[in-house]
Amino acid sequence: MWLKETELESTSVKLIPMRKDHADDIVRAASDGELWKLWYTSVPHQDNVHAYIDEALRQQSEGLALPFVVVDKVSQKIIGSTRFCTADSKNQRVEIGYTWYSKSYQRSSVNTECKILLLTHAFEILDAIAVQFTTHWHNQASRTAIDRLGAKQDGVIRNHQKMPNGGYRDTVIFSIISSEWPVVKQSLLHKLDR
Repeated sequence: MWLKETELESTSVKLIPMRKDHADDIVRAASDGELWKLWYTSVPHQDNVHAYIDEALRQQSEGLALPFVVVDKVSQKIIGSTRFCTADSKNQRVEIGYTWYSKSYQRSSVNTECKILLLTHAFEILDAIAVQFTTHWHNQASRTAIDRLGAKQDGVIRNHQKMPNGGYRDTVIFSIISSEWPVVKQSLLHKLDR
């Protein structure tokens, strides 16, 4: 398997493999801001958290994903989730997605720290040639955050996915390629130092 279970750690966060027994903590983290109410993204709530975890672990067992929970090292509480997904080991491409953080941790260093951990692992351990990010066209906060990482917009796939409400999602695709990683890494580390 290209994606092997691992723990990643920075100054203030740890990414640890998602487990079924994280369900209550995941719901608590998503409750900070009632994140499941955001119509343009998928954040678990009490009614679907077990299905959310089961699907993440199913994708992991097929070698397509590596889901993590994000732990604040000071409080030792789960404050969000992220994962490697859409893994293509043959072509050495992977996506970072399903990322969300409790509202009180948004606009902090958490996203930058998590992305440095994940991107370093992807490019320096997995030897990925590209890391992709996707988001809903209407998720402007996510688009801005991805852009701030140094990813470039590759394009928009219109009517890409059917939404639970019957509508369709236009998906914006971004990527960082391996030759860009050294400069992107330097930029992200500089952002953390400020």
